[in-house]
Amino acid sequence: MNIYVVRHGQTRLNEEGRMQGRNGEPLNKNGIKQAKKLSKELEKVKFDLVISSPQTRAIQTAIIISGKDPKIDKRIDVYDLGEADRMKKNEVDMVNFIPNPKKYKGVEKFEEFIFRIKSFMKDIENMNKDGLDNVLIIGHK
Repeated sequence: MNIYVVRHGQTRLNEEGRMQGRNGEPLNKNGIKQAKKLSKELEKVKFDLVISSPQTRAIQTAIIISGKDPKIDKRIDVYDLGEADRMKKNEVDMVNFIPNPKKYKGVEKFEEFIFRIKSFMKDIENMNKDGLDNVLIIGHK
């Protein structure tokens, strides 16, 4: 099984250097252009399964690349940034790679993030037994 993992295209918040979590935005013109470019590069690949985060920007990217409606999986949703969502990146107090949960309410616990991603990856591993050739996964960085 071949697994293609793609980050969604650009949004206005990306362009402005803002944190973009679960209160994100759809693709901007450049993000659509990016997805179309990748679609051309992958046009010979027939995707047996397309999986996306529930975020609009990821779903749009999945549809543009594959021409299919993706299966939505909440486990690959973007990290919940809590109150830091949409703030300028250079203004956010970070602890390692996440907004400081002592400063911003609603920031996802890192352990919960790891648990949901591991669960998703285990299911992908099990799908390898289903005879799928190509799987496209659209998520976040």
